[in-house]
Amino acid sequence: SKMTVKAVKMPCTSANIYTKVPDGGWGWTVAFAFFVVEALTYGIIKSFGVFFNDLMESFDETNSRISWIISICVFVQTFTAPLSTVLSNRFGHRLVVMAGGLLVSAGMVIASFARSVVDMYVTIGVLSGLGYCLSFLPTVTILSQYFDKRRSLVTAVASTGECFAVFSFAPAITALKEQIGWRYSMLSVGVLQLGITACGSLLRPIVVREQEEVKAQPPEESTETKYMLENEQTCTSIESIDSGVDITTSPSNVPGKTKAEPKSEEPKQHGQNPTESNSTPPEPKTKLLDFSVMRDYSFICYAFFGLFATLGFFAPSLYIIPLSRSLGISKDHSAYILSAMAIAEVFGRVFAGWVLNKKPIRKIYIELICVVLLSVALVAFPFASGFWGLMICSVYFGFMLGTVAGTHIPLLAEDDVVGIERMSSAAGVYVFIQSLAGLAGPPLAGVLVDTTKNYSSAFYSCAAGMVLGAVFLALVRPCKTGLCHQQQQQQQVEESTAGPPPELPDDFIDMDIGKAENSGKGSDSV
Repeated sequence: SKMTVKAVKMPCTSANIYTKVPDGGWGWTVAFAFFVVEALTYGIIKSFGVFFNDLMESFDETNSRISWIISICVFVQTFTAPLSTVLSNRFGHRLVVMAGGLLVSAGMVIASFARSVVDMYVTIGVLSGLGYCLSFLPTVTILSQYFDKRRSLVTAVASTGECFAVFSFAPAITALKEQIGWRYSMLSVGVLQLGITACGSLLRPIVVREQEEVKAQPPEESTETKYMLENEQTCTSIESIDSGVDITTSPSNVPGKTKAEPKSEEPKQHGQNPTESNSTPPEPKTKLLDFSVMRDYSFICYAFFGLFATLGFFAPSLYIIPLSRSLGISKDHSAYILSAMAIAEVFGRVFAGWVLNKKPIRKIYIELICVVLLSVALVAFPFASGFWGLMICSVYFGFMLGTVAGTHIPLLAEDDVVGIERMSSAAGVYVFIQSLAGLAGPPLAGVLVDTTKNYSSAFYSCAAGMVLGAVFLALVRPCKTGLCHQQQQQQQVEESTAGPPPELPDDFIDMDIGKAENSGKGSDSV
């Protein structure tokens, strides 16, 4: 049989039903949609640094106050992650992503008419930030459900959309600003982000069912045939079927089949007919948000890793252009440095996906090595001088950032963290915990820059957060194995104290059948 079998052909707007995780199929379309969503969400956020100097001049504000725009945006995006999970479980990923695309576009378009930095706090910070959350998280969650063996590689390659966006958007927006100004450039970006809504329409839900549930059921035997078989093999009458003994020697009494029912003169129990008792039991309802992951020590450590590592994700992309300008590098060359960082990030994401796709391999340890090397890259920025020094540091940082940024959320699906069954809720809680760092990171870097009058302090603060993240990431695997050993020991203790189950006498069934026969003879004599 094929590895993946589509059980039912459904229309384009309905769910895809598979007997196994497809590792392809419609999943390739979902991967393309995720690529575009990445480009129009995180790609725009990372390219927002090209507007920094324009906003400072137009609103006459400091670095720290302008940094609050992206800070509030990232905070709202991560803080509302549980809301995104609840809405996706309630209304489906497609509608949530489409609504998020509308919010993102509306926030950016309205921000182009802003008259103060506070207006941008509301439009880009709150409105677009909520849209980013509703767009990104459901997309990466449903993509992980379409793939199993190729999950790491496909997710890493699809996440390169933000890298290509930074590579193309940074020079394009810079050139567009010189022609039409920063306001109309921002308006054009907002209109472009309507593409998120189109990508959301491609997120067809997926249902994975076991093979046994899809097989066609053999034709039901007639009730009379069942009675005859049972009479021949059990030597009982039809009236003795309800004697309390369920004889399973009859072919019709195998598990999952309907037991023989009395004839029409006996009342039906609970108003059900035999065909209703043959139906499969209803599946339990999916929780809108499962907070039980907070009891998992390995997930708690992984969440703290994401909390501190977020400090180093956004600030370098925001401050690389101001840093290059402070070193006397022109605007065009500064944009090239940001673009080179984005291209290096593409190779980093693909490389990480390729490595993590190899088996056997402990993916948590590979992630830890990448985080440590990323910390080294952040420390190297203050020592760079001139165009080529910054270019080398940016390429190195971009590559290492790609190995971490493209894999830290999909790794939630690994058994070392929470597993694929609880990934949807875990992703919402994980990104929610990241919100504190997303809120404090860029303004903290801005305050350090304003205080020290040196952009190097921003990169030192990011490096400190990344080192703390590496410490907590190193504790994920020990916490997981330690918890598993404790659970196994508890199970062994319970089994040893419970003792073996009581054995039934060999003549238990014969005794029960004998009682039924005696009661039948008594009724005949009456």
